[in-house]
Amino acid sequence: MRTPYDVIITPVISEKSMDDAADKKYTFKVAKDATKPEIKAAVEEAFGVSVVKVNVSNYDGKVKRQGKYVGRTASYKKAIVTLSESSKTIEFFEGL
Repeated sequence: MRTPYDVIITPVISEKSMDDAADKKYTFKVAKDATKPEIKAAVEEAFGVSVVKVNVSNYDGKVKRQGKYVGRTASYKKAIVTLSESSKTIEFFEGL
């Protein structure tokens, strides 16, 4: 069994994600093989909140060049988690 910290890798801190935090929508980078029910259970257990909806996006790595060498940045999966109206907020996002 995976722990919530194996599923949730890091929070995404950007202007858009901070604006969505006011509407109780929080954005996280998650494990590439994580499913929506796993993400929901991990967020509920890690932060003690009630999740209503999980939206997931897969991102491919970008092609980057340094002179004649070509490589790719890492691909990742991003989840936007919507909390219920009666749920408390996630404290991590409040101080930013």
